[in-house]
Amino acid sequence: QVQLSESGGGLVQAGDSLRLTCAASGRTFSWYLVAWFRQAPGKERKSVAAISWSGNTTSYTESVKGRFTVSRDNAKNTVYLQLNSLKPEDTAVYHCAAVAVLGHAYLPAPKDVNYWGQGTQVTVSS
Repeated sequence: QVQLSESGGGLVQAGDSLRLTCAASGRTFSWYLVAWFRQAPGKERKSVAAISWSGNTTSYTESVKGRFTVSRDNAKNTVYLQLNSLKPEDTAVYHCAAVAVLGHAYLPAPKDVNYWGQGTQVTVSS
């Protein structure tokens, strides 16, 4: 069993930065790929960044490449998402998610997820 809790969201202006934190409980957290999903009102929930269980590989959706960085500290059971150069279209609820898979990072679909966090709101004003 893994429990996830996000923090760090907020209201910022375009061009600003935020760092989201996903804190996990559970001894086997380091065996999971962790992805960040986002969901804007009226839109599907989609993964935007992911990091492999080892932290050695990452994957990003095209729209956030070069602006978002995902990292993890397995000793602290924590995954981070650094959001830079934020745009209004980044506004969404951001969820972290754990996927029971080893190997390289990839962007999972919602159906692949074993555990979800409750989400944190990110709002970017223009």
